[in-house]
Amino acid sequence: MLAFLTGLGLAGAAGLNAYIPILVVGVLARYGDVVVLPSQFAWMENGWALTALAVLLAAEIVLDKVPLVDSLNDTVMTFVRPAAGGAVMAASTAAEKIDASIGTGASLLHDQPWIGWVIGIVTALTVHGTKSAIRPIANAGTLGTAAPVLSTTEDVFSLGLSVVAILAPLLGIILVVILLAVTTRLIVRARRRKGREGRAWTVRFARGNPPER
Repeated sequence: MLAFLTGLGLAGAAGLNAYIPILVVGVLARYGDVVVLPSQFAWMENGWALTALAVLLAAEIVLDKVPLVDSLNDTVMTFVRPAAGGAVMAASTAAEKIDASIGTGASLLHDQPWIGWVIGIVTALTVHGTKSAIRPIANAGTLGTAAPVLSTTEDVFSLGLSVVAILAPLLGIILVVILLAVTTRLIVRARRRKGREGRAWTVRFARGNPPER
Protein backbone atom coordinates (compact mmCIF):
# COMPACT_ATOMS: atom_id res chain seq x y z
CA MET A 1 0.00 0.00 0.00
CA LEU A 2 2.93 2.35 0.65
CA ALA A 3 3.99 2.26 -3.01
CA PHE A 4 0.50 3.22 -4.11
CA LEU A 5 0.36 6.14 -1.68
CA THR A 6 3.84 7.26 -2.68
CA GLY A 7 2.85 7.18 -6.34
CA LEU A 8 -0.31 9.19 -5.72
CA GLY A 9 1.63 11.83 -3.81
CA LEU A 10 4.24 12.11 -6.55
CA ALA A 11 1.55 12.27 -9.24
CA GLY A 12 -0.16 15.07 -7.33
CA ALA A 13 3.14 16.96 -7.19
CA ALA A 14 3.55 16.44 -10.95
CA GLY A 15 0.19 18.14 -11.45
CA LEU A 16 1.76 21.32 -10.06
CA ASN A 17 5.17 20.97 -11.68
CA ALA A 18 5.99 18.14 -14.07
CA TYR A 19 9.73 18.11 -13.48
CA ILE A 20 10.16 18.44 -9.71
CA PRO A 21 8.91 14.97 -8.63
CA ILE A 22 10.88 13.20 -11.38
CA LEU A 23 14.00 15.11 -10.38
CA VAL A 24 13.48 14.28 -6.70
CA VAL A 25 13.03 10.58 -7.49
CA GLY A 26 15.99 10.57 -9.87
CA VAL A 27 18.37 12.37 -7.51
CA LEU A 28 17.43 10.18 -4.53
CA ALA A 29 17.83 7.05 -6.66
CA ARG A 30 21.18 8.17 -8.10
CA TYR A 31 22.82 9.52 -4.95
CA GLY A 32 21.17 7.54 -2.15
CA ASP A 33 19.43 4.30 -1.26
CA VAL A 34 16.07 5.77 -0.27
CA VAL A 35 14.66 5.12 -3.74
CA VAL A 36 15.42 2.00 -5.81
CA LEU A 37 14.12 2.25 -9.37
CA PRO A 38 13.31 -0.78 -11.52
CA SER A 39 15.29 -1.16 -14.73
CA GLN A 40 12.54 0.22 -17.00
CA PHE A 41 12.64 3.51 -15.10
CA ALA A 42 16.41 3.75 -14.69
CA TRP A 43 16.39 6.69 -17.11
CA MET A 44 15.10 8.87 -14.27
CA GLU A 45 18.47 8.65 -12.51
CA ASN A 46 20.56 9.01 -15.67
CA GLY A 47 22.89 12.00 -15.48
CA TRP A 48 21.91 13.37 -18.89
CA ALA A 49 18.22 12.99 -18.10
CA LEU A 50 18.62 14.80 -14.78
CA THR A 51 20.47 17.64 -16.51
CA ALA A 52 17.78 17.98 -19.17
CA LEU A 53 15.05 17.93 -16.52
CA ALA A 54 16.88 20.62 -14.52
CA VAL A 55 17.03 22.86 -17.61
CA LEU A 56 13.34 22.33 -18.35
CA LEU A 57 12.51 23.03 -14.71
CA ALA A 58 14.46 26.29 -14.78
CA ALA A 59 12.57 27.36 -17.91
CA GLU A 60 9.18 26.55 -16.41
CA ILE A 61 10.02 28.33 -13.14
CA VAL A 62 10.60 31.53 -15.13
CA LEU A 63 7.73 31.21 -17.60
CA ASP A 64 5.16 30.25 -14.99
CA LYS A 65 5.71 33.52 -13.11
CA VAL A 66 4.87 35.81 -16.03
CA PRO A 67 1.17 36.81 -16.32
CA LEU A 68 -0.54 35.53 -19.51
CA VAL A 69 2.55 33.49 -20.36
CA ASP A 70 1.72 31.30 -17.36
CA SER A 71 -1.67 30.42 -18.87
CA LEU A 72 -0.03 29.52 -22.19
CA ASN A 73 2.48 27.41 -20.30
CA ASP A 74 -0.37 25.65 -18.48
CA THR A 75 -1.96 24.83 -21.83
CA VAL A 76 1.23 23.19 -23.05
CA MET A 77 1.69 21.42 -19.71
CA THR A 78 -1.76 19.85 -20.05
CA PHE A 79 0.03 17.05 -21.87
CA VAL A 80 3.33 17.05 -19.94
CA ARG A 81 2.15 17.07 -16.33
CA PRO A 82 -0.23 14.09 -16.62
CA ALA A 83 2.48 12.14 -18.46
CA ALA A 84 4.93 12.92 -15.65
CA GLY A 85 2.31 11.89 -13.09
CA GLY A 86 1.79 8.58 -14.85
CA ALA A 87 5.55 7.97 -15.01
CA VAL A 88 6.23 8.57 -11.31
CA MET A 89 3.16 6.57 -10.30
CA ALA A 90 4.19 3.63 -12.48
CA ALA A 91 7.78 3.84 -11.26
CA SER A 92 6.64 3.79 -7.62
CA THR A 93 4.38 0.79 -8.01
CA ALA A 94 6.98 -1.10 -10.08
CA ALA A 95 9.83 -0.66 -7.60
CA GLU A 96 10.81 -4.08 -6.27
CA LYS A 97 11.36 -3.11 -2.65
CA ILE A 98 8.01 -1.34 -2.43
CA ASP A 99 6.24 -4.12 -4.32
CA ALA A 100 7.33 -6.60 -1.69
CA SER A 101 5.73 -4.49 1.01
CA ILE A 102 2.20 -4.38 -0.40
CA GLY A 103 1.50 -8.00 -1.24
CA THR A 104 -1.49 -8.66 -3.49
CA GLY A 105 -1.79 -5.02 -4.57
CA ALA A 106 1.80 -5.07 -5.75
CA SER A 107 1.15 -8.20 -7.81
CA LEU A 108 -1.79 -6.56 -9.57
CA LEU A 109 0.14 -3.37 -10.35
CA HIS A 110 3.18 -5.35 -11.40
CA ASP A 111 1.19 -7.58 -13.74
CA GLN A 112 -0.91 -4.70 -15.08
CA PRO A 113 1.48 -1.70 -15.17
CA TRP A 114 -0.98 0.33 -17.25
CA ILE A 115 -3.14 0.70 -14.13
CA GLY A 116 -0.41 2.70 -12.44
CA TRP A 117 -0.02 4.89 -15.51
CA VAL A 118 -3.75 5.61 -15.70
CA ILE A 119 -4.07 6.43 -11.98
CA GLY A 120 -1.04 8.69 -12.12
CA ILE A 121 -2.26 10.49 -15.24
CA VAL A 122 -5.73 11.09 -13.77
CA THR A 123 -4.30 12.30 -10.44
CA ALA A 124 -1.86 14.73 -12.07
CA LEU A 125 -4.50 15.92 -14.54
CA THR A 126 -6.92 16.65 -11.69
CA VAL A 127 -4.37 18.77 -9.83
CA HIS A 128 -3.25 20.44 -13.05
CA GLY A 129 -6.85 21.26 -13.91
CA THR A 130 -7.50 23.03 -10.61
CA LYS A 131 -4.21 24.91 -10.90
CA SER A 132 -4.97 26.01 -14.47
CA ALA A 133 -8.48 27.11 -13.53
CA ILE A 134 -7.49 29.31 -10.63
CA ARG A 135 -4.51 31.06 -12.26
CA PRO A 136 -6.44 33.22 -14.83
CA ILE A 137 -8.98 34.19 -12.18
CA ALA A 138 -6.25 35.21 -9.75
CA ASN A 139 -4.37 37.14 -12.44
CA ALA A 140 -7.49 39.02 -13.51
CA GLY A 141 -8.34 39.94 -9.93
CA THR A 142 -4.83 41.17 -9.08
CA LEU A 143 -3.73 42.60 -12.46
CA GLY A 144 -1.17 39.82 -12.78
CA THR A 145 0.61 40.40 -9.48
CA ALA A 146 -0.57 37.04 -8.14
CA ALA A 147 1.27 35.04 -10.83
CA PRO A 148 4.77 34.98 -9.26
CA VAL A 149 3.38 34.43 -5.76
CA LEU A 150 1.15 31.54 -6.78
CA SER A 151 3.86 30.01 -8.97
CA THR A 152 6.45 30.11 -6.20
CA THR A 153 3.97 28.60 -3.75
CA GLU A 154 3.15 25.82 -6.21
CA ASP A 155 6.84 25.04 -6.82
CA VAL A 156 7.60 24.89 -3.10
CA PHE A 157 4.53 22.75 -2.45
CA SER A 158 5.44 20.40 -5.30
CA LEU A 159 8.96 19.95 -3.91
CA GLY A 160 7.72 19.42 -0.37
CA LEU A 161 5.00 17.03 -1.48
CA SER A 162 7.49 15.00 -3.55
CA VAL A 163 9.80 14.53 -0.57
CA VAL A 164 6.95 13.80 1.84
CA ALA A 165 5.37 11.31 -0.58
CA ILE A 166 8.58 9.27 -0.49
CA LEU A 167 9.38 9.56 3.22
CA ALA A 168 5.83 9.68 4.65
CA PRO A 169 3.35 8.49 1.98
CA LEU A 170 0.20 8.80 4.08
CA LEU A 171 0.99 12.41 4.94
CA GLY A 172 1.57 13.04 1.24
CA ILE A 173 -1.94 11.91 0.37
CA ILE A 174 -3.36 14.17 3.08
CA LEU A 175 -1.49 17.10 1.54
CA VAL A 176 -2.89 16.28 -1.92
CA VAL A 177 -6.44 16.23 -0.53
CA ILE A 178 -5.87 19.54 1.27
CA LEU A 179 -4.44 21.07 -1.91
CA LEU A 180 -7.46 20.06 -3.99
CA ALA A 181 -9.90 21.21 -1.31
CA VAL A 182 -8.26 24.63 -0.90
CA THR A 183 -7.90 25.32 -4.64
CA THR A 184 -11.47 24.21 -5.34
CA ARG A 185 -12.73 26.53 -2.62
CA LEU A 186 -10.72 29.43 -4.03
CA ILE A 187 -12.07 28.81 -7.53
CA VAL A 188 -15.67 28.75 -6.28
CA ARG A 189 -15.20 31.94 -4.26
CA ALA A 190 -13.49 33.74 -7.14
CA ARG A 191 -16.23 32.79 -9.60
CA ARG A 192 -18.96 33.87 -7.19
CA ARG A 193 -17.23 37.21 -6.72
CA LYS A 194 -16.87 37.65 -10.46
CA GLY A 195 -20.54 36.78 -10.89
CA ARG A 196 -21.60 39.38 -8.32
CA GLU A 197 -19.47 42.04 -10.01
CA GLY A 198 -20.99 41.14 -13.37
CA ARG A 199 -24.51 41.49 -11.99
CA ALA A 200 -23.60 44.84 -10.43
CA TRP A 201 -22.42 46.15 -13.81
CA THR A 202 -25.62 44.95 -15.47
CA VAL A 203 -27.86 46.64 -12.90
CA ARG A 204 -25.98 49.96 -12.99
CA PHE A 205 -25.87 50.11 -16.76
CA ALA A 206 -29.60 49.42 -16.82
CA ARG A 207 -30.04 52.44 -14.57
CA GLY A 208 -27.75 54.55 -16.74
CA ASN A 209 -25.10 54.76 -14.02
CA PRO A 210 -22.10 52.49 -14.80
CA PRO A 211 -19.88 51.70 -11.79
CA GLU A 212 -16.57 53.50 -11.50
CA ARG A 213 -13.33 51.58 -11.81
